[in-house]
Amino acid sequence: MAREQFQSLTEQMYYILLALTEERCGVDISRQVGEISGDRIQIGPGTLYALLEKFKVSGMIAETAMEGRKRFYKITPYGRRVLKEEYERLKKLVEEGKPYVEL
Repeated sequence: MAREQFQSLTEQMYYILLALTEERCGVDISRQVGEISGDRIQIGPGTLYALLEKFKVSGMIAETAMEGRKRFYKITPYGRRVLKEEYERLKKLVEEGKPYVEL
């Protein structure tokens, strides 16, 4: 899938990729997103699994293991590049906005 689809990530997408810098299953991904965001971001199962499928199809994450019905995922090198680009984009937004917010 072309990078254009992920020119900018939603908060949920961004936090899922952050959580997947370590191998995790769906429940653990949701838990980690809550932990990273101070429980500001909550991701329901439907949204989580739809995004995981999109990420998997695009090559941003890989399924690494399966234990019963539990599937485990981890970010790929391509996914890390997308995450880093999004991080840099967000930093730039903050830098550009700083003079206007800090009056």
